Amino acid sequence: IAAVCRLWCGNAPPFFVFCAKKINAAALLPLGKPLAPCSPLVVLLAMSMGIVSISEKSLQQAAAVLRQGGLVAFPTETVYGLGADAFNTAALARVFEAKRRPRFDPLIVHIAARETLETVADISRLNTAARKRLDTLAEKCWPGPLTLILPKHADVPDLVTSGLATVAVRFPDHREAQKLIALSGGAVAAPSANLFGYLSPTRAEHVQKQLGEKVDMILDGGPARLGIESTVLDLCTEPYRILRPGGTPGEAIAALAGPVLAGQNTAAELAQGGMVSPGQLKSHYAPRRPLLVFSRKDLAALPCKEGDAVLFFDGASRDAWITTGSDRRGCTIKVLSETGDAIEAAARLFETLYELDQSSVACIHAQLAPKAGLGVAINDRLNRGSTLAGLKNKD
Repeated sequence: IAAVCRLWCGNAPPFFVFCAKKINAAALLPLGKPLAPCSPLVVLLAMSMGIVSISEKSLQQAAAVLRQGGLVAFPTETVYGLGADAFNTAALARVFEAKRRPRFDPLIVHIAARETLETVADISRLNTAARKRLDTLAEKCWPGPLTLILPKHADVPDLVTSGLATVAVRFPDHREAQKLIALSGGAVAAPSANLFGYLSPTRAEHVQKQLGEKVDMILDGGPARLGIESTVLDLCTEPYRILRPGGTPGEAIAALAGPVLAGQNTAAELAQGGMVSPGQLKSHYAPRRPLLVFSRKDLAALPCKEGDAVLFFDGASRDAWITTGSDRRGCTIKVLSETGDAIEAAARLFETLYELDQSSVACIHAQLAPKAGLGVAINDRLNRGSTLAGLKNKD
């Protein structure tokens, strides 16, 4: 009992936690009355349950795990996130350790209400133009796949922001994620729930495969709806700019808030202040298998080697490639969207790459998407995940 109480206070002996994780939760319930969803013992047991289907009860348990300094993987509309209390430095350190993530790569803070924004960001430090953009984009694009770089609130730990004066904030468009964030205290720091640099997880099984027991609880909400990370937009610079393309197309942002630049931090900026946004390393989102990226035109002439895989953006490209070649046998062929729908293609991107990566293929050849809308984000992930740049995109 004393050990359980100490865990409830965030101070359980490691050996007790190890032993408790071996307890069969189902075997305990017949011994007495059902336990309250957030009782100390249930929180302890929840921290060893692995994948758990989302329900009102599991959301309460997961929120309690977060409040006690645990790590919870949870679904959003983009990809699965690895969540920790945004104000708990010990929990934040566990995120970096679990992912093998370098400390210079900042985390995104997730909120569940616009009113919570000013607890993590100092809006008063924005100039008039930036404040106007913030109001417009928050009204039109939140909740949604848009992360905003804003001045950091003094209470946000430096571990979240990699010591920078800015913080990345997102309001996810996922009902259960919002409920979890609200129940846990209102601010959850959550990068993608994968090993650093590897493919982002779009299913709970992907999280378990990569992180395993490093995560205290994995909430299963089925496949991620969008399947690609959020757009990261820096509102602290003038002109404002997209640091990472993602689920909110740049065209939509420009239509709402005026012309926007596209491009990551320059080398000089990185040297001076560090990386403002995640997803800016040249190599990222990579499968273990070699990934070669080719333009839409170049891929049509790509010779097929037995044991390789070819990933097409659309069915028409696949059909053209098959008819122009003399022998296409022995290749694994995948298509992101038969009709060339960018939304469908984005939703299937990481899942399809993950499937190929787990197979016996020797190499993956991937076709770039049209350079518009979500195609920009798809191409960004393919290019960063590629082993070589392949032939230059001539589209």
